[in-house]
Amino acid sequence: MDHRILDVVDLEPPPFDIVRVAHVELECGDLEASRRFYVDLLGMVESAASRDAVYLRGYEDSTHHCLVLRRGQRDLVRRIAFRVRTPSDLEAIAAWYRQRGCPTEWASDDVAGIGTALHVIDPLGCPIGFFHEIKPAERLLQRYDLHRGAGILRIDHVNLHLADVPAGYELYRRLGFGVSEYTVTDPPSEQMWAAWLHRKPSVHDVALTSGDGPRLHHLAFLVTDPAAILHACDVIAAAGSGAALERGPGRHGISNAFFLYLRDPGGHRVELYVGDYWTGDPGHEPLRWSLGDPRRQTLWGTPAPRSWFEESSSFAGADGAPVAVQPERIEDRPEMVIT
Repeated sequence: MDHRILDVVDLEPPPFDIVRVAHVELECGDLEASRRFYVDLLGMVESAASRDAVYLRGYEDSTHHCLVLRRGQRDLVRRIAFRVRTPSDLEAIAAWYRQRGCPTEWASDDVAGIGTALHVIDPLGCPIGFFHEIKPAERLLQRYDLHRGAGILRIDHVNLHLADVPAGYELYRRLGFGVSEYTVTDPPSEQMWAAWLHRKPSVHDVALTSGDGPRLHHLAFLVTDPAAILHACDVIAAAGSGAALERGPGRHGISNAFFLYLRDPGGHRVELYVGDYWTGDPGHEPLRWSLGDPRRQTLWGTPAPRSWFEESSSFAGADGAPVAVQPERIEDRPEMVIT
């Protein structure tokens, strides 16, 4: 593998500070069904709601929301949003994207208390948002009498399907993201197939996976412990929604996390996630995985279903229509054991 790609030649810190992935906004063809899934089954907290939108948060959140559901004609991903350190970071990020020819616009959300937000279509074709200010909310971490469903604490990360993972990797590294782990195809090609990148000191805020894209592979929520994931399986099955269970429970080799993958009523993939590790020390060495190693996806060696590799959610473009998808560029990777 060309290690100049991993290092990103002449990398300089950007003139802004992205704190973490903060929320995802989904367009829902059936808003009521999506609300029931996230609130009644998974137990998320409803911060605000109207006829056409529902704002949800986890028990650890002290801000207004980490997930927005909006009524729409189809099921799409409207935006992935990141919080920045200071209001002045927004202007610096806007200039950074404009230098790369990316469309930008300013917006606000009075319901969520987001006074100024920057919306961009990034070089990968993904709709991305940045904000600093957001309305505070009551932190319910110790309101155990209110905890239900999966015990969701907060959003942890998003995973993107990209046709060109090295291009996405370089973009996020130049945005100031660190790298915790990465996967390469086997020799002789050794092409980067996936990467895990972070701003907060955990394994990732954003993961990049090779596939037809750009699409959102999944959004992931941190839960209290593995028992919460097992309890969520019982709740979902008892409610007659067992078809939503796509993969797991299990433990990833990459990240070490205990996981469960679900599909919401619109087909969006959701991961319940707990048990990864600290990456905040300077000089953290990225872990390298071979694509042919079955332990990377599940430490126990259990194969993932074919849907997990092939299906993802389309992004909404500036015109509201699905963003065009490009085919995966890696063609010589080995066939993985999938069911």
